[in-house]
Amino acid sequence: MPALLANLLAPALLAPALLANALQANLLLPVLQLLRPQLEQRIKSVCVETAAAGNGNLAAQLEEPCAQLARPTSKCLVEETAESPRSLAVLGEMVRGDFGADSEVVVKRCLARMLGLPANSLQPIPLKELVQGFAKPRR
Repeated sequence: MPALLANLLAPALLAPALLANALQANLLLPVLQLLRPQLEQRIKSVCVETAAAGNGNLAAQLEEPCAQLARPTSKCLVEETAESPRSLAVLGEMVRGDFGADSEVVVKRCLARMLGLPANSLQPIPLKELVQGFAKPRR
């Protein structure tokens, strides 16, 4: 009986928090959309700089592929941030130019989404390990 009662009460207890999160996300989405072009440009720049490793000819060739990668990545990051209960904290980190725990959660959710994995599947793995795993040379 207590389990049944908990199942019945849980949605009622969570409703105000869910409503607040939905309102917060809806209010922040326009702000996040305004920041998206800057985010997209930054992702493209990091992609080119990282992949070209100082080779000017390669950097020029990577401009368009990195731009094509940056578009869906920035869209995913904006959407995941808007849907996150941490959206206000992430926005604060973005404005300050910080990359904190709240931003890390959003990045991992977006990475999982883009790889077709369950949303929270990458959360237990430190971001540094994920980056190192993707950066390892393939044989």
